Amino acid sequence: MNRAFAWLVHLYTALGAVAAFFAATAVLDRRYRDSFLLMLVATVIDSTDGLLARKARVGVVVPQFDGARLDDIVDYLTFVFVPLLLLHHSGRLPTGWGALVASAALVSSAYGFGSLDAKTSDHFFTGFPSYWNIAALYLFAAGLSPVANGVILLVLSAFVFVRTGYIYPSKTPVLRRVTIALGVVWGAMIAAIILSLPDVNPVLLRVSLFYPLYYSILSFVLDRRRARSARTTA
Repeated sequence: MNRAFAWLVHLYTALGAVAAFFAATAVLDRRYRDSFLLMLVATVIDSTDGLLARKARVGVVVPQFDGARLDDIVDYLTFVFVPLLLLHHSGRLPTGWGALVASAALVSSAYGFGSLDAKTSDHFFTGFPSYWNIAALYLFAAGLSPVANGVILLVLSAFVFVRTGYIYPSKTPVLRRVTIALGVVWGAMIAAIILSLPDVNPVLLRVSLFYPLYYSILSFVLDRRRARSARTTA
């Protein structure tokens, strides 16, 4: 029973790749709202499979299978490849150099996923943690110009290489309950934004930015604290 439960958890994680496949086919059919909904489903899976994996003790019960590697593969598909495909296919990237923008994000994220310090022992992501699905939704919903979108994506791609620590919402201990509670509220707002595409309420869109702002400020503060602590103990 323990092994069966552990394998079911791995199957649950792998369903994120299935969601990515259908999200990509929705992009090709120009069903962009459906694609974002499927990316949201994949995000819910990613947000909950870790808890199930710890409960099932998958590393102990099925040590021959690397769930973390599977998780990274699925995350790259759902958080990186599909949202960038959507922005490119929907014409939200600049004519002529939009493919270069998408390529920069794809390659920088490949570096981010492959870095040994991508996830730290004190529960931080190192460098911009490839939240391209979130960036894609905001850029798509806000209706910014393709040039503005391209510049924003290039800046975020560069931030992957800036080794700043970003909080791991479900694991970073400082204000973890607050972060998770605010994340649930924000997730409901994101679902409402997706369901209302392409005519998003601009007030809802602006108010929903409270969480990315909270996330960024808390990450910056805690990263500075880590840096001061490291200098003190050195």
